[in-house]
Amino acid sequence: QVQLMESGGGSVQAGGSLRVSCAASGDTVSIYCMGWFRQAPGKEREGVAIKASDGTTRYAESVKGRFTISKDITENTLVLRMNLLKPEDTAMYYCAARNSYCRGGPSSLDPRVFFYEHWGQGTQVTVFS
Repeated sequence: QVQLMESGGGSVQAGGSLRVSCAASGDTVSIYCMGWFRQAPGKEREGVAIKASDGTTRYAESVKGRFTISKDITENTLVLRMNLLKPEDTAMYYCAARNSYCRGGPSSLDPRVFFYEHWGQGTQVTVFS
């Protein structure tokens, strides 16, 4: 079993930066992919960024060039650094992990297609104009 705990987030003016972190514990050796997803009120959950165990990263088009995903292996922590934030980035951000094989391909960003076994509780990111 894997447990995921998000931290960070908060409120920031448009153009600002925030960082969210996800601490993984438990059977972390079995994780192939970890990533960040977000869900705004009234909208479906969408993939933001994924990092596979082989180092492959994948970003949603809407965040490319602004967000960076990284993983601190020693601390089993997944970090998402968000720059040039926009009001449309406002959402609950969730960390997820997948035990099944994953190479970080395009479908890994779609939670309707690619199943992630473990999810955190989420952390709120609010960007005001």
